[in-house]
Amino acid sequence: MSNCRFLYHNGVVLEAPPVTTFLESHTGAYTTTRTINSVTSFLFWERHMKRLTSSICILLDSKPEFLFSSESSSSRFLMNQSIHESSIYDLVNGSMNKAMNSVVVKERESIYGEELAVTVLVSGNVEKLNRLGDQERKVVDFLDVWLHIGGYSPCPLGVRENAASLALVGRGRDVAAAKYSDWVRLRKPLEKFRPLSTTELLLSNDGDHLLEGCITNFFVVCRKSSDNLYGGSLSEFEVQTAPITDGVLPGVIRNVVIDVCLSKGIPYRERAPSWSERELWEEAFITSSLRIVQHVGTIKVPVDSLEALACTKPEEIQWKEKKFEEGPGMITELIQRGIMERGIEEGFLLKNL
Repeated sequence: MSNCRFLYHNGVVLEAPPVTTFLESHTGAYTTTRTINSVTSFLFWERHMKRLTSSICILLDSKPEFLFSSESSSSRFLMNQSIHESSIYDLVNGSMNKAMNSVVVKERESIYGEELAVTVLVSGNVEKLNRLGDQERKVVDFLDVWLHIGGYSPCPLGVRENAASLALVGRGRDVAAAKYSDWVRLRKPLEKFRPLSTTELLLSNDGDHLLEGCITNFFVVCRKSSDNLYGGSLSEFEVQTAPITDGVLPGVIRNVVIDVCLSKGIPYRERAPSWSERELWEEAFITSSLRIVQHVGTIKVPVDSLEALACTKPEEIQWKEKKFEEGPGMITELIQRGIMERGIEEGFLLKNL
């Protein structure tokens, strides 16, 4: 099923474009997760529903045009209205249950040995909103659910050759605390600065403090002192990642990383990693709901300022580079194992939809 993709919307199953193309053409809040254990459970499903609800609330309050296909006076009416997580949960689960029965059961043989990647997009329906006029309204009455479902073959965790290569190319995004589909379109201009073989693009507002990737959260494992030797006790290091208040997405796996650090006694600090302190970085990794944890092999930062990128031909950009040892480090591996343990504990069985 790797080459097969489906869209499910209003009871209709359609062939789907790649997920990026789908998100570019539909406005709304979204979340992406995948199945585990041979398509029997969703990974961190309840956490995803909580974050999806939060994204919808943030967009309703501050950027309704990112939720509805157009900004209208009617959509403004819904600003500051409360929306309960259970309402979104029921709305999405109802569609997911029907989609799983319509698509996955029929394709059970073709997805043998694979998992599923599922993107849930919730968008505002302006036509529904305008149709009721001044009648009593509930937010969920004007929300549509789209499900993009496709086969997915997870990359094995911890394989040396699967290191990510990162490059800093742009400033932090607007309304970063929400996950919304317009960001797929808004980040496209950054692609022209992508160096060859780079797998993820980093964002920073000052060129020094690294916030997040375009589609991932970013972490470093930092020695607390230049006198510490790598390979010592956990207390000599700390995991650093930018705080939500700096303008980063509260990624589902990001939050699980913090939980794992707390449970395993790994020091961590919500502080944007500073490029000027890179000599203290011993490990780095990025997180997302599909990749889970991917160790970083190299990070590139432009020699000149971020503002200078706009005036420089991409092929003429000069880069400073930080390289890491091959393969994930000991703390990255410890966090990887902790996340998968929690994933099994918190797995949401498809039969419970």
